Amino acid sequence: MTTLVIPFFQNARRYLSLIKFSHTVFALPFAFIGFTLAIVQEHKTFEWSLLVKMLLCMVFARSAAMSFNRYLDRHFDALNPRTAQREIPVGVIKAEHALAFTVINSLLFVATTFFINIICFYLSFVALFVILFYSYTKRFTALCHLVLGVGLSLSPIGAFLSVTGYFALVPILFSFAVLTWVSGFDIIYALQDEQFDKSLKLHSIPAALGVKNSLSVSTLLHILSACFIIAAGLMGQFHWLFWVGAAVYIGLLIYQHLLVKPNDLSKVNMAFANTNGIASVVFAIFTILSLLL
Repeated sequence: MTTLVIPFFQNARRYLSLIKFSHTVFALPFAFIGFTLAIVQEHKTFEWSLLVKMLLCMVFARSAAMSFNRYLDRHFDALNPRTAQREIPVGVIKAEHALAFTVINSLLFVATTFFINIICFYLSFVALFVILFYSYTKRFTALCHLVLGVGLSLSPIGAFLSVTGYFALVPILFSFAVLTWVSGFDIIYALQDEQFDKSLKLHSIPAALGVKNSLSVSTLLHILSACFIIAAGLMGQFHWLFWVGAAVYIGLLIYQHLLVKPNDLSKVNMAFANTNGIASVVFAIFTILSLLL
């Protein structure tokens, strides 16, 4: 029995590492916001089964997107010292297995939306196209960061749709906040690969504009994200707790730009993972509390 259990957990850990499961903390809190917003402000009935299906959609969609990205970029990852130790380049996970994992999660995502409602099912094909298409974008456009932002921005509006079956302005504003937030911090993360991208003629904002100008673009996107958060708060007429969460969120956006400087990129990972992860979780907690009170 033990000989079967240990390999299972080893493989599970490898695939969790492949898809960077810990980075789910970026979009998932906004999905909870969209879900709670639909129930409270649209006066819908809470169902545990629907919450589980929404969470499964998030897991399946993100797993498909990340494994496909690792599969498609495996040759680039092998050449880049920063990514050379990823699972596919070192042979821990075979490329064809990663592709199969992508297909399985894609099918599970679409199938799960079928059991939610018809609009989620129809839009699942659009969502799947966006999140898989992102992996190709560095090959032809520096706007790849925005495409990634679009992919993650589907979380709040998607969760809202899973409950209501229709669109509304406030969750759309949250989606725009996610789009500009993710695009902005992805530019910061991509600063690490500026020279590598140039050498292989891959496209990114840092490769196109350089470090200083890229940080300016990232700053602008994060200002827009803050504006969308404020607009959502005003339109949604939230409890004052929302504004505490919004202040923390905006404060952490500012903080990550203080961490990363044109002449010092040593804290990029701290700005990318820690700061943004805390920002999304704290903001979601305060926003959900403001809706429930």
